[in-house]
Amino acid sequence: MSDSPTPAPEDFLRVQQEPRFRKLRSDYRRFAFPMTALFLAWYLLYVIVAAFFPQVMAVRVYGYVNVGIVWGLLQFVSTFVITALYVRFANRKLDPEATAIRQELEADAERNAAAQAGAKHAAPAATQEEAK
Repeated sequence: MSDSPTPAPEDFLRVQQEPRFRKLRSDYRRFAFPMTALFLAWYLLYVIVAAFFPQVMAVRVYGYVNVGIVWGLLQFVSTFVITALYVRFANRKLDPEATAIRQELEADAERNAAAQAGAKHAAPAATQEEAK
């Protein structure tokens, strides 16, 4: 846990409007939406074939192993493959940029906190000067 000050809500809103953040969000969406659509189509096809064409699922591949079992297991495999692809994508493209944006936000918050602390210390000194 960090002792650094938390950025103000308006700082988050400002960052959301910056081109770097917009590109980061766009890069994420360009990966996540097509991959989600692809997986849902793959799964829906599995369900449709199982429901309406059970004879296809019953075709034996090897011994008592049929197309339905193989296709069902491939659903798990595809989930792991998509996860691995996302982790690789995030580590290469998203995480470095997100870390840089977060560090800039935190640095701005620290500078603002230091400026506010300096202003608070300067104000009592000015008040003491006026009292003399």
